[in-house]
Amino acid sequence: MSALYQIEEIIKATGGQAKNIVAKIISSISIDSREIEKGALYVAIKGERFDGHDFVKNAIDNGASAALVSEQFAKELSGLPLIIVPDALKGLEDIARLARKRTKAKIIAVTGSAGKTSTKELLRNILENFGKTHASIRSFNNHWGVPLMLARMAKHTEFGIFEIGMNHSGEITPLSKMVKPDITIITNIAAAHLEQLGSLENIALAKAEIFAGLNKQGTAIINIDNEQRDILLQSAKKADISRVITYGFNENSDVQIVNIEQSGDGMLAKVQFNETKQNITINTTSFGAHKAANATAALIVISELKLDINQAVNAISLQVDSKGRGAKYLLGDKDNPLLLIDESFNANPLSMQVALESFALLSAQTGSKILVLGDMLELGEQSEK
Repeated sequence: MSALYQIEEIIKATGGQAKNIVAKIISSISIDSREIEKGALYVAIKGERFDGHDFVKNAIDNGASAALVSEQFAKELSGLPLIIVPDALKGLEDIARLARKRTKAKIIAVTGSAGKTSTKELLRNILENFGKTHASIRSFNNHWGVPLMLARMAKHTEFGIFEIGMNHSGEITPLSKMVKPDITIITNIAAAHLEQLGSLENIALAKAEIFAGLNKQGTAIINIDNEQRDILLQSAKKADISRVITYGFNENSDVQIVNIEQSGDGMLAKVQFNETKQNITINTTSFGAHKAANATAALIVISELKLDINQAVNAISLQVDSKGRGAKYLLGDKDNPLLLIDESFNANPLSMQVALESFALLSAQTGSKILVLGDMLELGEQSEK
């Protein structure tokens, strides 16, 4: 069992009090007692529906070496191996800061109204070809997901990729300051969480909070195919970011997508790096202009890290879309199958628009195409529109 942390490191980082702990190391960190690995540290977080303190004994029984718990629950959990702190979530944040402080990894943080997870997964698959890579799982991008993902990062990681989301103003700033990225990406601005934020301008300002923790000598990568581009650029300037690279279909982009061609097998996209006069052709099994934009953002990261672009292009060609984010399934008769494209993960006006655009470009051998649409939520007063 390899060590993620020494128990003493955890105690020092959190200022916690150890009780009944025999183990010297912990091998992993989890907030789910059902997914505990042997030797793990279980962190008892209070969520909207469940309180993790109710499952501490289950976690220990399932193999956890210790549990990080809030002091108000210490008495009822006495006898179990515990690290007692004032607040378990704050304790997890302390471990996350320790993880960031001890690593020399290049850190990339991704935000945006859509495309965060797809871009993060694309980067993960590319960077795994170049070194030890750690990335957020699923959509663990909120106030507990980000510190959990950061805390899980091993000391000798070479590349770390973190997805940072929000549904209200002020949420991204502390997360960005915790992650302290060397490179940030804003994939787009759209009417997601409009109910809470009220306008696209406010959404842009909330996404621009990702610059709060960005290394001043680092790079901000911004998609400018939206009307709020000036807000993002001004926010980067206000944050005193030394290097800003824009991308998109916009002809004023530093890295421009100049053409895409879509077929039943996937898509070809031509990308032009205006600074270096380099032209690159991306071949991907994905559909849609938004996937070309995600791939372009990933290539800029590879360029900024001074890694092999051609190797990255090859990795992109092998990328398979994940469940709910463009995954393709062949159904029925093997000789004349139906193609199902699953874009069911989430819906906002932008993600719906790009899904419709991609659908429109697809040809159907049978002459029939069927579109099934779900609800778009959190749009507030603009829902009907």
